[in-house]
Amino acid sequence: MAVTEVDIRKIADLARLSLAEASIPVLTAELNGILSHMDALQQVDTTTVVASAGVGADGAPLRGDAVNPAPMQTSAAALTAETRDGFILVPRLATHEDL
Repeated sequence: MAVTEVDIRKIADLARLSLAEASIPVLTAELNGILSHMDALQQVDTTTVVASAGVGADGAPLRGDAVNPAPMQTSAAALTAETRDGFILVPRLATHEDL
């Protein structure tokens, strides 16, 4: 399968991209090079390749959900200058002073 300059212009139009006229032949050649590489990969015999483990209808094995406490030596309130009602208070940003 080959891409033409007409195809490039149509794709650019659909994607709402503005392309310089000088770049269209370059893009056409690059895309045709990629597609010819894909054609070469299609010729590779993969009948003896074993399917990957964990891929398929069952999906990948999942671990169970578990909540583990954070290993902190001190409380979060001890790490901040000011707290109120269990929340950490932070200074207002200078850019928001006028609000």
